[in-house]
Amino acid sequence: MNKIQLFRLLRKHKKLNDERNVMFEANQYGKLFGYIGLGFFVLYFVAIGTFLGWVAATEDEYQMLFFVLPFILVLDFGGRFMAQQTPVMMVKPYLLLPISKYTAVDCFLVSQLFDVGNFLWWSLFLPYTFICICGSMTLLQGMAMLVLLHLLILVNSQWYLLVRTLVNRSMFWWALPIAVYGSMVIPFFLLSDKASDKLFDQVFDFIGEYGFTWYTFLIFLVLFIVLFIINRQLQMHLIYDEISKQEKTNLKHVSEFSALNRFGQIGEYLKLEIKSTMRNKAIRTRFLQGVGIITLLSLMIAYTDAYTSGFARNMWCLYCFVFFGAVNLVKVMGPEGNYIDLLMVHEENILTLLRAKYYFYCAIILLPFLLLLPTIISGKFSLLMILAYMFITTGPEYCLLFQLAVWNKSTLPLNDKITGKNQLENKLQLIIELVVFFVPVALVLVLQGIFNDTVAFVVMIVIGLAFTIANPYWMRNIYKRMMLRRYENLDGFHSTR
Repeated sequence: MNKIQLFRLLRKHKKLNDERNVMFEANQYGKLFGYIGLGFFVLYFVAIGTFLGWVAATEDEYQMLFFVLPFILVLDFGGRFMAQQTPVMMVKPYLLLPISKYTAVDCFLVSQLFDVGNFLWWSLFLPYTFICICGSMTLLQGMAMLVLLHLLILVNSQWYLLVRTLVNRSMFWWALPIAVYGSMVIPFFLLSDKASDKLFDQVFDFIGEYGFTWYTFLIFLVLFIVLFIINRQLQMHLIYDEISKQEKTNLKHVSEFSALNRFGQIGEYLKLEIKSTMRNKAIRTRFLQGVGIITLLSLMIAYTDAYTSGFARNMWCLYCFVFFGAVNLVKVMGPEGNYIDLLMVHEENILTLLRAKYYFYCAIILLPFLLLLPTIISGKFSLLMILAYMFITTGPEYCLLFQLAVWNKSTLPLNDKITGKNQLENKLQLIIELVVFFVPVALVLVLQGIFNDTVAFVVMIVIGLAFTIANPYWMRNIYKRMMLRRYENLDGFHSTR
């Protein structure tokens, strides 16, 4: 069997695996909403490309797109974390088969090159290039620009795979993309207007002289090949390490959190949540990512002119508070699916666990509150605004997210980071995520438009406190509905382990 035949076979296996998944039917609704959202993004990119192309053709400066390219690469890199797996996540079932393991990795690496995300940016590049060609740019220059831009996206895709693999091993590797993308973006914010104009003129001249030469294409092609080879070697090495469990561990003292003993069974489940966050790779990684993202947003908002509009301020303030719940509670009961049978032994065990989870995530809210203090000191956020979104998160936001405990029935791996399963979002998860992130902001903006900021935030605090105080009632309602579906959910947890 040659590589082309193997490539087709693996693609067929991937499709069959998705169709046999117990979440396949629900994921169809998620895909539908995803395609609708993708359509809006394509229209948005077409509009941006058309506008930038018109400006470039008017000014006769066809290098203009390369100035926004650093931001495009950052968005492309960040978007891949939400939708794209590393190839070795799919290799595990084939490690025992009599086929070349490197060939299997190669096939999945090549399949990433034809991912729809790599061609999404053509909705921006094509209108821009077409309008420029309608100006004074030659057809050959336009084709060269498209090829170069696509090559940069492919380089960025291989860079993402490398960083994603390294970050799965250690959070310290985040310094690598921060340094690379920061060096491209930070000059736009730190330089004075005079220095920026001088830098832009130099970059314009450099791109105009060397941007479309054959050795520029050769440099990026070599960079792409180098990254491809590094991914091939590194991911194969790490996949064997994880499968064979060769990871070195050092014994160390683990706190018993004896202070929680006074809370009885809830205290025991609180210990479980804390230790899960500390020990399990998947949960710990999401927690550390949240700390890094919230810290970066807080400093950007506090000490730069970024996100000064009313919508952006409200959106990012809510995002900072709801982040930990949105990335973990959207899969609520997923980690517990590994041992859900034990939780069914005693009556109301699940209810106690849900309450402990709620108290744990309410306590975590204090962390973004502390991280957002710079925005309060700088006057970008008010204390009333912070309190409003904090109580909205502990109230209606968590109430909505915990509803997913009734419907979630897919086990979430605890420690497998590279070869672990990564289920697609079902329709309820997607809908609740959208509601959680956008409805509170829309409500605040409406109240601010009718009244003022103070009235808007006071109303939000009242709503948030009402839901927070009423948590025993809606938590028990969730528990009762879970018990009505317990056998169906148990079957799903067992099937996805």
